[in-house]
Amino acid sequence: MKFTTEYLYFNTRRQREFIDITEEVNSILKKSGVGDGMILVSAMHITAGVYVNDAEDGLIQDIDNWLERLAPSNVGYLHHNTGETNGDAHLKSLLVHHQIIAPVTAGKLDFGPWQRIFYAEFDGRRRKRVLVKVMGE
Repeated sequence: MKFTTEYLYFNTRRQREFIDITEEVNSILKKSGVGDGMILVSAMHITAGVYVNDAEDGLIQDIDNWLERLAPSNVGYLHHNTGETNGDAHLKSLLVHHQIIAPVTAGKLDFGPWQRIFYAEFDGRRRKRVLVKVMGE
């Protein structure tokens, strides 16, 4: 079994941002030489997430609006009593999850036609990273 680990780094321009990282993950997969296995993509911060969905702009805005309704910004979260101001970012991260596992078949992500991998940033404008681990044969 082969294992490859690489990291992607982000410094977003906005507090909340959704970045399609499918091509970067594909590049790591190709370099790994794995033909059959799986790939783990994991945000290494508790105010970010990784998810799989369509790359359609309206849907991305719908997801952002939905998350903001469920975990609104600028609310008096108890977490803010610690001096932090990102309570909503922690909750949004829980809603989209922090990692995905994707199947690899014949050296490619075994996805449906519209599936893409996204990095979701909820407390941005500083350096963050994502772990990409390829496992297989």
